Amino acid sequence: MKILVLNCGSSSLKYQLIDMENEEVLAKGICERIGQELSVLTHKPDGKDKFVREPPMPDHQVAVELVLEALIDADHGVIEHADEIGAVGHRVLHGGQVYSKSIIVDEDVKKVIKDCFPLGPLHNPANLIGIEACEKALPGKPQVAVFDTAFHQTMPPKAYMYAVPYDWYEKYGIRRYGFHGTSHAFVSKRAIEFAGLDPENSKVIVCHLGNGSSISAVLNGKCIDTSMGLTPLEGLPMGTRSGDIDPAIVQFVANKENKTVDEMLNILNKESGMLAVSGKSSDFRDLNDGMDAGDERCTLALEMFSYKTAKYIGSYIAAMNGVDAIVFTAGVGENDDVVRKLTMEYFGYMGIKIDLEENKKRGEERYISTPDSKVKVMVIPTNDELRIARETLELI
Repeated sequence: MKILVLNCGSSSLKYQLIDMENEEVLAKGICERIGQELSVLTHKPDGKDKFVREPPMPDHQVAVELVLEALIDADHGVIEHADEIGAVGHRVLHGGQVYSKSIIVDEDVKKVIKDCFPLGPLHNPANLIGIEACEKALPGKPQVAVFDTAFHQTMPPKAYMYAVPYDWYEKYGIRRYGFHGTSHAFVSKRAIEFAGLDPENSKVIVCHLGNGSSISAVLNGKCIDTSMGLTPLEGLPMGTRSGDIDPAIVQFVANKENKTVDEMLNILNKESGMLAVSGKSSDFRDLNDGMDAGDERCTLALEMFSYKTAKYIGSYIAAMNGVDAIVFTAGVGENDDVVRKLTMEYFGYMGIKIDLEENKKRGEERYISTPDSKVKVMVIPTNDELRIARETLELI
């Protein structure tokens, strides 16, 4: 069976078509600047050259139709007819407290996605638009919602509750939800397999580090804590997000600079993090170049990020009363040897030893700890799309 995986953003649509017989990616691509001028479709069929078009894309409905056209195109396509697509798996940001696993989409599911608009204002509306666009373009095909928050729904109350008035939780669902769930689920499971651990007796910490970053504690295959909270703003400092700060800063600066709460949150989400600390870039490659050139603020940004990462790892070792494996994944986690090295230097007291040569490699699945290290440290490339496709196939 061939499954189409969609990840809809507010102005973008990423996709992969996967043949589940051998889990081969037949084609992948992205529609960018949906609803804006100069929209772009970039389509990469397996074994063929990349194909780029710039057709108007007024909305996601048109974007979905253009994706289907590209998949069946005589020159650039990989299937003869859209009927060859057996189902569509959708990455959906927020399922609130209702869904702790993936589910076939029906009207009730769509209502929950809509009810969670306030919790995921940038993503949930686009996710729902993508689902409804596929319902029109591929009538009768099963649609599956794979929630970014679902993997973290196994957290106990002591981990997900905030110390705020309890009726905020009862009335508004104020609690920790966590994100990057498809990545944490895929990588934690693969790490257990790769390290030969017992799935029912394992302690794994997953560091999903990228422009957006989060860490999870996975005990016996289930998440018991994660760094992101009600929104993706909590936790580590990220590319442009502040991560954890004293909440009183919002009021203090708002009063000093006559800004609204919405303006302050926009700054904390889009103008903070590594961009703000370095004064140069949110891209870790630029920060590494700056550090090599002796730039003090780029060096500070990388040291802050690695320090906070180490603090979260340390707290999750305590939460699980130990750790068997620490895993790095996503763009920074898979490719930035400096961040990995700086982070793991904090754990020499635990007998963790890093193989500096293995650490310098990029991307591939491997151990970066030495054979005599007390804890296995590894890099596992993430694959959200394959996880979504697998869950979609399992459900249908």
